[in-house]
Amino acid sequence: MFEKLGFKIGHYTNKEALTGCTVILCPPNTVGSCFVSGNAPGSRELELLSPHMTVSEVHAVVLTGGSAFGLASADGVMRFLEENGIGYQTPWAKVPIVPTAVVYDLNVGDPKIRPTSEDGYKACLNANVNFETGLVATVKITSPS
Repeated sequence: MFEKLGFKIGHYTNKEALTGCTVILCPPNTVGSCFVSGNAPGSRELELLSPHMTVSEVHAVVLTGGSAFGLASADGVMRFLEENGIGYQTPWAKVPIVPTAVVYDLNVGDPKIRPTSEDGYKACLNANVNFETGLVATVKITSPS
């Protein structure tokens, strides 16, 4: 199904730190929208998805761990898209549109290790139409002694 639609999904998981990121690479002319809720949402470029904005095309979407620190993973996705000539054409350059949302997972694994720009890039390299679904990383939570 996704092969016909042109979407590719990739993951990068740090199994030791129990965090990672997922990228959804979108086909041309993908229109995005969102609703933000929660007490402390962490995001990047979600305002671009409002109907009154000039930019309507989305090139990738990133869902990442690491709380606000994980937003850095979108930089790697932007680098990947730029290298592949994908982006919103401005008079001076193509700018990839990559809305990103975070999950607070600092209490699950190692809070000092968060998804990075390089992890976002690796997720793009792993993107495929045949992607893993369900729980990507096995998480084991233990109570403090």
